[in-house]
Amino acid sequence: MRFTALEAFSGLGGWRYALGDMGRVAAAYDISPHANAAYAFNHLDAPRTRELASVPAREIVALQADLWMMSPPCQPYCRMGKGEGLEDPRSRAFLRLLDLMDVAPPRHLLLENVPGFAQTEGHSLLLAKLGALGFEVVEHQLCPTAFGIPNQRPRYFLAASVDGVSRQAPPDLEPGPLAPFLDAVEDASLYLDEGVLAKHKQGLDLVRAEGHRTACFIGGYGRRYVGGGSYLVTDRGIRRFSPAEVARLLGYPASFGFPDGIPLEARYKLLGNGLSLPVAAWVTGLLGHPA
Repeated sequence: MRFTALEAFSGLGGWRYALGDMGRVAAAYDISPHANAAYAFNHLDAPRTRELASVPAREIVALQADLWMMSPPCQPYCRMGKGEGLEDPRSRAFLRLLDLMDVAPPRHLLLENVPGFAQTEGHSLLLAKLGALGFEVVEHQLCPTAFGIPNQRPRYFLAASVDGVSRQAPPDLEPGPLAPFLDAVEDASLYLDEGVLAKHKQGLDLVRAEGHRTACFIGGYGRRYVGGGSYLVTDRGIRRFSPAEVARLLGYPASFGFPDGIPLEARYKLLGNGLSLPVAAWVTGLLGHPA
């Protein structure tokens, strides 16, 4: 089965990577200039810098996309946000897409968000819409650690299709070692100075190369020292993980990179908002293989 996809909130193009040779992306949408520059750099195809909350229905109809892939903004639902849910202005685009399903209904849908999304009104509205349109739905709470990856990143995933969805059980592997995900040559500028360590060391999530775990890297990694992700202990000191190392832990291919001009903190933000590709690819594979 080959899909023609709409990739909403496209970011770094994680869903496009997960889709692989199962289909093509007819159009991607994101309002972030940095995200769109990185997407174009890696996929050689620029997203549309459009606000989905106001995109005309005729534009979506014209795509003839039978698969919609999306990771709506998680801030309205995450534990570090304000918990405003659908009242959060960042939810407008998601609600617009629900409305557009009535005039340009896809046959398949993939969605990822933080675990808390499953207890929200947005989740209830989504399931009601999918049920009304005759979709079969499979939901999973998945973490890359179960896929053998030493990174804790629990997320809610949904796969839905009018043609049925596989109900196979997800993997249940032990995480492998961290060392293979590390840079061969360290960036010395990533080491934390004594002032930062004096203030924050007691709260840092510290890991070593021989370990089998890292904490979830959020968009504020490097600015939020406590609860923002892990820090690596070496013989030299304590440092941040590089963007390349975070990308490897998320499953991005060796060819992935950032174009010049995207600042370091913006790279962390984009990765923190990204997908775990091995998990997303497994969820994508549930489509076209009904139980």
